[in-house]
Amino acid sequence: MRTRARRLLSRLGLLAAAGLTYALLSSWLGFGLPCPIHLATGLWCPGCGVSRMCLALLELDPAAAWSWNPGLMLLLPLLAVLGVRAAVRYVRTGQTRPARWEQVLMVLMAVFLVVYGVARNLPGFVWLAPGQTPPELFPFLRAFS
Repeated sequence: MRTRARRLLSRLGLLAAAGLTYALLSSWLGFGLPCPIHLATGLWCPGCGVSRMCLALLELDPAAAWSWNPGLMLLLPLLAVLGVRAAVRYVRTGQTRPARWEQVLMVLMAVFLVVYGVARNLPGFVWLAPGQTPPELFPFLRAFS
């Protein structure tokens, strides 16, 4: 059990170091990695704005994070629960396979992201594009900015 916990912590540490390195480099250089789907097609994919969303979260600015990718911001609590459950299950038992209900939840989240990716490119949903959330639709977010 200790070996699995150490292995998990070392991998999470590497992931955190990579993320912080990317955040520092993008802050210093003033730009991040562009989305290849957006570059090739001009369409917003479900992940467009994720880098800027994460940078806004690092700066403790949830309103800005929401404006960059509201779809993923909705899923973050569920992703956190699934991640913690997976980590605990791995450390305790060594199993990496999620429970059936977790698999169903992941499929539903994937379907949501596909629908969200299509919707953010439709004319009536321009406010879903990165950086475009109008404050009148979400007045509760003004309290955080």
